[in-house]
Amino acid sequence: MDELARAHRVPGAQLALHTGTQVISVHTGTADVATGAPFTEDTAVPTGSVTKLCTAAVVLLLAEDGDLELDEPAAVSLPELRSLPEVTVRHLLSHTSGLPTGPDSDTAAGLTAARHLASVCSPRDILFAPGTGFSYSNAGYVAAGRLIEEVTGMTWREAIQALLLEPLGIRPAFLGGPAPGRPVAAGHARNTASGRPLPVAQNLAPVEAPAGALLAGALDLMTLGRALAGHSTALPPAVAAWMRRPAPGAQPGALADAWGAGAALFRGEDRWWCGHDGNAQGTSCHLRAEPESGVVVAFTGNASSATAMWRDLAEELSALTGLAVPASARPVLGRDRVPMQPGCAGVYRNGTMEYRVGLDDSGSPFLSVDGDLPLPLVCHSDLHFDLVDPASGRREPGGRFHRDPLTGVVDRVQISGRAARRVRDQEADLRTADASGPGVPAARPPGAEAPGTGAAAKIARVQARHHVRGPASCVPPETATAASARPARTGRPQDAPPSPR
Repeated sequence: MDELARAHRVPGAQLALHTGTQVISVHTGTADVATGAPFTEDTAVPTGSVTKLCTAAVVLLLAEDGDLELDEPAAVSLPELRSLPEVTVRHLLSHTSGLPTGPDSDTAAGLTAARHLASVCSPRDILFAPGTGFSYSNAGYVAAGRLIEEVTGMTWREAIQALLLEPLGIRPAFLGGPAPGRPVAAGHARNTASGRPLPVAQNLAPVEAPAGALLAGALDLMTLGRALAGHSTALPPAVAAWMRRPAPGAQPGALADAWGAGAALFRGEDRWWCGHDGNAQGTSCHLRAEPESGVVVAFTGNASSATAMWRDLAEELSALTGLAVPASARPVLGRDRVPMQPGCAGVYRNGTMEYRVGLDDSGSPFLSVDGDLPLPLVCHSDLHFDLVDPASGRREPGGRFHRDPLTGVVDRVQISGRAARRVRDQEADLRTADASGPGVPAARPPGAEAPGTGAAAKIARVQARHHVRGPASCVPPETATAASARPARTGRPQDAPPSPR
């Protein structure tokens, strides 16, 4: 841990490992470089999207008690979704609702949950027919949080605390909540000019709490992982199994190998793992649990670069434990590099986020997000593509284009788990005539970018939305710095089969 933290310039980190029979907990470094506070076993870290596991677990506990049904329209309890009667509770939890990701935190800061959902929950916003695709959606978890409040009469925080965290023995702590009574780590970004880590403020909008407000340490996440794997009485094993069961139509691309009702699923060498990844502003947190052996791995780091540290650490742990701990989705080997296929270039949209795919003057494919500097793409014959970090040249899985099964036309693109629907396809408009052409701002001189700005940082924010994202971006941010009658009850969690192995 010490060596990896130094190598990746991570101020502080925690690791908790449950071997199935014993617990190993280690930590290293500094919780906040501004104060010099040490990183301890008790330090809580903004966990970002790992919060979604808690939200999903409470929804499923309510379903087990008969307070709601997974296959009923979410609009039964949420009038904001009345124009989308096909969207079910199950769709919300598995990111198969077709809802866009929702406005960014700055825009969402002044919104109530009702207004937030009303802004993205209309037929014109839907990305695909519910249940037929996958698009990682923070808005879907804002809706799930609202559902908890409507059913329980408690706030989301009160419900998560009373129904899940306290039964698990986890001390509740949340961004924007009361003082936690335990040390909290700051997130850090690396200054692009000096290379020094700098503390960064958390900007989670209150309305987004169900998607990313949990503060926790690695031991807390390990306890949550044990419950997810079916080894806790606080979360009935049948409910945990439902969380791990792969959802039909959920193909999360670079995020994971499959997705359940709340849990990301990762394929190891000979078994399935479950868990979730999450990133807040300048933090990176990861949870993996293997139900058969009971092994759980939980990691927290207080820098954007901790994602790379996690990957190296997972390799070390695989060697130590003899189990292949999957750090990310399983890579597909042997893909051939081909020119971008006809019909892929165009403009695609997820909510207010616009993706432009085209060819530069040399005929090489690129991706530009909201008019930012273009990122190179490496295309493959199966319509998948890799994204290339322009600074390091490193390639990692980025996403894929989707063809309409009836027409054969490319109608959407999935980028790091988020789908965007085609809105325009004038390929002639998508060529970069020069470096300062439409939608492509002129490059800044080296060192002129503030931490967290620039092309690499922008695509990192787009791919993973920092505090509420799932797995971290493939381009490291640190390189730049009233209810109707209910339908018949179906799909109770206790009827779920175990997750696949």
